[in-house]
Amino acid sequence: MIIKNVNLETVCGITSTLPENSLPEFAFAGKSNVGKSSLINGLMNRKSLARTSSSPGKTQTINYYNINNAMYFVDLPGYGYATANEKVKAQWGKLIEDYLYQSKMIRAVFLLVDIRHAPSENDRIMYDWILDHGYQPIIIATKLDKIKRSQIEKQKKLICDTLDVVDDTIVIPYSSLSKQGREEIYDVLDAIVKDTI
Repeated sequence: MIIKNVNLETVCGITSTLPENSLPEFAFAGKSNVGKSSLINGLMNRKSLARTSSSPGKTQTINYYNINNAMYFVDLPGYGYATANEKVKAQWGKLIEDYLYQSKMIRAVFLLVDIRHAPSENDRIMYDWILDHGYQPIIIATKLDKIKRSQIEKQKKLICDTLDVVDDTIVIPYSSLSKQGREEIYDVLDAIVKDTI
């Protein structure tokens, strides 16, 4: 996949109406501070189009990035932000659920988890939620550069066991520093887009 054009086309907040797009959508979900914005920037070959922050909870909207006028990357609000109040958490949850339920163009949902740790309770809830909405999440195990190469398979197994993933689930370790894993993600995107043409 060669990224030629990228445009932040639509931003949806709590009261926004979700757009009715005609291009395939690829959604990215993950808890706050898991590296979601860094992953999206890495995939788009942009340094800071998706806003990154050392303080979690930055993405509080659904952001639609038009890629090559051929597809959308859809950045969903980060969940599990500890200091957000319950009302805000509920609003973010409703935003994500509305998107998964209403969008007719979702072709895949990428769920980001931190490869260093077992997935959290919030990660497990989100994984089951995505399954319940009819999608088989593709797992992106972020922060790959924080562990030794010899630990990768063990950590992948821990993620799969903790989430109790369905058979044939794709798990791709990813480093925002070296971009290791990016080509595998591109291959997945290309294969899905090809299947929908």
